[in-house]
Amino acid sequence: MSRSGADLALLMLGGFRSLVDDATTELARRGYEDVRPVHDFAMRAIAAGADNASALGRHLSVSKQAAAKTIAVLQERGYVARDTDPLDARRKRLQVTALGFEVLRQGEEIFDQLRDQWKRKIGATELEKLEAHLVTLVGASSIRFDTPGWLSRDLG
Repeated sequence: MSRSGADLALLMLGGFRSLVDDATTELARRGYEDVRPVHDFAMRAIAAGADNASALGRHLSVSKQAAAKTIAVLQERGYVARDTDPLDARRKRLQVTALGFEVLRQGEEIFDQLRDQWKRKIGATELEKLEAHLVTLVGASSIRFDTPGWLSRDLG
């Protein structure tokens, strides 16, 4: 049976969604019921240098206001903090807290476990082939922090 290009896109999105949903469920089971996928993207962007709402908004491809709301949630939950910039005492910089890094570490561990589940379902060789094909198709550096904004952008 031949599939359409749209079917391929939906299958790939379905694979992503399945992994993310399962990881979110497992994080909740481990006590992190308040973590959402966008929080992971935001914390990774902050750890990579997006140290204010404007920079985070650019990294996530969302408005400064949307980034500020995400920051407020992450601060309230203890995943990020605002610290005084050592070079400019008037400026406050965002930093991922130890708790935030623990959530990221737990998430990575969970994704490794989910990958192992997929390996058991289709076999190590087939999973390695799938990953190699995806690298060929989308490139080796497939991590994009702008996914939340890209998924929700208004094209109209």
